Amino acid sequence: MAAKAGKNLTVFGQETEFDGVLEFTDSLVITGKFHGTINATGDLEIEKSAVCDVDKILADSVIISGQVKGDIEAKNHIELCSGSNVKGDLKAVKLRISDNVEFEGQVSMIDAVPEKDFFSTASEEFKNSLIMRTNEAH
Repeated sequence: MAAKAGKNLTVFGQETEFDGVLEFTDSLVITGKFHGTINATGDLEIEKSAVCDVDKILADSVIISGQVKGDIEAKNHIELCSGSNVKGDLKAVKLRISDNVEFEGQVSMIDAVPEKDFFSTASEEFKNSLIMRTNEAH
């Protein structure tokens, strides 16, 4: 995984074992062992050599090539690469599952985050959009 422009990339090496709550805002690659919870606004990649036992993973995007046991939620997308083993529920806007993936769990697709924030929309503009949606439904 290449870090996005202006973002840092951190790698937990194969010899790294981490137990606890992990929070980050940029990009993280795990190649070792992780046990706990990940609550991030950045991107996460779990390499083939990684073994993760999590309560929950929450990140912008998650790419899995290794083993994960636990629930995963991505604000953008989840990708299960060939050879990965995932036991847990997935929730994402986009999901890609390659061939030769062992997956056990449920999948929930979520709507993309709206372009505009509800609170930044002018009240008249918001009211008009509701009227238009109501009229389209009938």
